[in-house]
Amino acid sequence: EIDNPEYTPVPDLYKQKEICGLGFDLWQVKSGTIFDNVLITDDVEYAQKALSGLKDKQEGEKKAKEALDKAESDAASENDKKDEGGDEDDEDEDDDANEEEHVPQVEETDHDEL
Repeated sequence: EIDNPEYTPVPDLYKQKEICGLGFDLWQVKSGTIFDNVLITDDVEYAQKALSGLKDKQEGEKKAKEALDKAESDAASENDKKDEGGDEDDEDEDDDANEEEHVPQVEETDHDEL
Protein backbone atom coordinates (compact mmCIF):
# COMPACT_ATOMS: atom_id res chain seq x y z
CA GLU A 1 0.00 0.00 0.00
CA ILE A 2 0.99 3.53 -0.66
CA ASP A 3 0.41 5.89 2.22
CA ASN A 4 -1.74 8.94 1.54
CA PRO A 5 -0.73 11.68 3.95
CA GLU A 6 -3.79 13.79 3.05
CA TYR A 7 -6.31 10.99 3.84
CA THR A 8 -8.68 11.54 6.74
CA PRO A 9 -11.52 9.10 7.48
CA VAL A 10 -15.10 10.41 7.25
CA PRO A 11 -17.26 8.53 9.80
CA ASP A 12 -20.70 9.38 8.30
CA LEU A 13 -19.71 9.07 4.66
CA TYR A 14 -22.55 6.63 3.85
CA LYS A 15 -25.15 8.10 6.20
CA GLN A 16 -28.33 8.98 4.30
CA LYS A 17 -31.26 11.23 5.04
CA GLU A 18 -34.73 9.68 5.18
CA ILE A 19 -35.61 7.83 1.99
CA CYS A 20 -38.94 9.09 0.69
CA GLY A 21 -39.14 7.25 -2.60
CA LEU A 22 -38.49 3.85 -4.07
CA GLY A 23 -38.27 2.60 -7.62
CA PHE A 24 -38.67 -0.88 -9.07
CA ASP A 25 -37.13 -2.16 -12.25
CA LEU A 26 -39.36 -5.15 -12.84
CA TRP A 27 -38.63 -7.65 -15.60
CA GLN A 28 -41.53 -9.82 -16.75
CA VAL A 29 -41.01 -13.27 -18.20
CA LYS A 30 -44.57 -13.42 -19.46
CA SER A 31 -46.22 -10.30 -20.80
CA GLY A 32 -49.33 -9.22 -18.91
CA THR A 33 -48.20 -10.48 -15.52
CA ILE A 34 -49.80 -8.48 -12.72
CA PHE A 35 -48.02 -7.73 -9.47
CA ASP A 36 -50.41 -6.51 -6.81
CA ASN A 37 -48.88 -7.93 -3.63
CA VAL A 38 -45.75 -5.90 -2.98
CA LEU A 39 -44.82 -5.24 0.64
CA ILE A 40 -41.86 -3.19 1.79
CA THR A 41 -41.33 -3.10 5.53
CA ASP A 42 -38.71 -3.42 8.22
CA ASP A 43 -41.14 -5.07 10.66
CA VAL A 44 -40.66 -8.86 10.53
CA GLU A 45 -43.83 -9.64 12.49
CA TYR A 46 -45.98 -7.52 10.18
CA ALA A 47 -44.40 -9.18 7.14
CA GLN A 48 -45.16 -12.66 8.51
CA LYS A 49 -48.81 -11.73 9.17
CA ALA A 50 -49.13 -10.35 5.65
CA LEU A 51 -47.53 -13.50 4.24
CA SER A 52 -49.97 -15.83 6.00
CA GLY A 53 -52.91 -13.90 4.55
CA LEU A 54 -51.29 -13.90 1.14
CA LYS A 55 -50.75 -17.68 1.16
CA ASP A 56 -54.48 -18.26 1.73
CA LYS A 57 -55.28 -15.98 -1.20
CA GLN A 58 -52.73 -17.74 -3.43
CA GLU A 59 -54.23 -21.16 -2.69
CA GLY A 60 -57.68 -19.91 -3.74
CA GLU A 61 -56.27 -18.38 -6.92
CA LYS A 62 -54.40 -21.59 -7.72
CA LYS A 63 -57.57 -23.69 -7.36
CA ALA A 64 -59.51 -21.27 -9.56
CA LYS A 65 -56.77 -21.37 -12.22
CA GLU A 66 -56.73 -25.19 -12.21
CA ALA A 67 -60.52 -25.28 -12.63
CA LEU A 68 -60.31 -22.80 -15.52
CA ASP A 69 -57.53 -24.79 -17.22
CA LYS A 70 -59.53 -28.02 -16.86
CA ALA A 71 -62.63 -26.40 -18.35
CA GLU A 72 -60.58 -25.06 -21.28
CA SER A 73 -58.96 -28.45 -21.94
CA ASP A 74 -62.36 -30.18 -21.80
CA ALA A 75 -63.76 -27.68 -24.30
CA ALA A 76 -60.73 -28.17 -26.56
CA SER A 77 -61.11 -31.96 -26.48
CA GLU A 78 -64.80 -31.61 -27.39
CA ASN A 79 -63.83 -29.44 -30.36
CA ASP A 80 -61.23 -32.01 -31.42
CA LYS A 81 -63.86 -34.76 -31.36
CA LYS A 82 -66.15 -32.66 -33.55
CA ASP A 83 -63.29 -31.94 -35.97
CA GLU A 84 -62.38 -35.64 -36.41
CA GLY A 85 -65.49 -36.23 -38.52
CA GLY A 86 -64.73 -33.11 -40.56
CA ASP A 87 -64.40 -32.36 -44.26
CA GLU A 88 -62.30 -34.24 -46.76
CA ASP A 89 -61.33 -30.89 -48.28
CA ASP A 90 -58.86 -30.42 -45.43
CA GLU A 91 -56.51 -32.92 -47.08
CA ASP A 92 -56.39 -30.83 -50.27
CA GLU A 93 -55.55 -27.74 -48.25
CA ASP A 94 -52.73 -29.60 -46.50
CA ASP A 95 -51.30 -30.71 -49.86
CA ASP A 96 -51.35 -27.14 -51.12
CA ALA A 97 -49.56 -25.92 -48.01
CA ASN A 98 -46.81 -28.53 -48.40
CA GLU A 99 -46.02 -27.67 -52.02
CA GLU A 100 -42.96 -25.54 -52.45
CA GLU A 101 -43.33 -22.37 -54.43
CA HIS A 102 -41.26 -22.24 -57.58
CA VAL A 103 -38.58 -19.58 -57.28
CA PRO A 104 -36.66 -18.91 -60.48
CA GLN A 105 -32.87 -18.99 -60.23
CA VAL A 106 -31.10 -15.88 -61.44
CA GLU A 107 -27.66 -16.31 -62.95
CA GLU A 108 -25.05 -13.87 -61.78
CA THR A 109 -23.31 -11.98 -64.52
CA ASP A 110 -19.69 -10.98 -64.41
CA HIS A 111 -19.23 -7.65 -62.73
CA ASP A 112 -16.40 -5.62 -61.31
CA GLU A 113 -15.89 -5.70 -57.60
CA LEU A 114 -15.75 -2.33 -55.90
